[in-house]
Amino acid sequence: MLEIPESLLRALNKELRRDEMLKWAAQPISSQLVKSSFWLWLFFIPWTAFSLFWTAGASGFHWPDLGNLGAYSLFPLFGLPFIAIGIWGLALPFTMRRKANSTVYAITNQRLLIASFGKTTNLQIFFPKDVNHLSRVEKSDGSGDLIFSHQIYRDSDGDRNIAKEGFYAVRDLKKVERLIEDFLKTNQQI
Repeated sequence: MLEIPESLLRALNKELRRDEMLKWAAQPISSQLVKSSFWLWLFFIPWTAFSLFWTAGASGFHWPDLGNLGAYSLFPLFGLPFIAIGIWGLALPFTMRRKANSTVYAITNQRLLIASFGKTTNLQIFFPKDVNHLSRVEKSDGSGDLIFSHQIYRDSDGDRNIAKEGFYAVRDLKKVERLIEDFLKTNQQI
């Protein structure tokens, strides 16, 4: 039931309480997360190309003369943020894969955990009272997403938003769903 590398298992065990037992732990399927960012990545190809072309055209296809700081010599610099956004978007599949490889989903006898280990540790903790919804989005191969928390909040404009949390891109989804249901029954929340 533990489908994670030894280094991540050690890091996860450090986060467990003294009386807490690990029931299940796995990592998201990185290829599924990368595929989910594919259409966005395709958008960033022309975005970046146009940003580069615009910036080059605005500069007259040469570097701005910083010795003569006229208004037009700084104009090409306005394209740099758009180029940076494009590069960020083109790197998205690689960052998604890296994030998936450092993320662990876990079910213990006390909590549900979403942990990301890297330069810093990011730990999302869900107690039985935090599980207010359980929905499954299953693919034909039995993998998919299991959403167990919907948090409704209002942003600064007063608009209503819903934050969905759960285990994304996991294998053997029905088994994980049964483990969460057992977790909730044991903790008398169903």
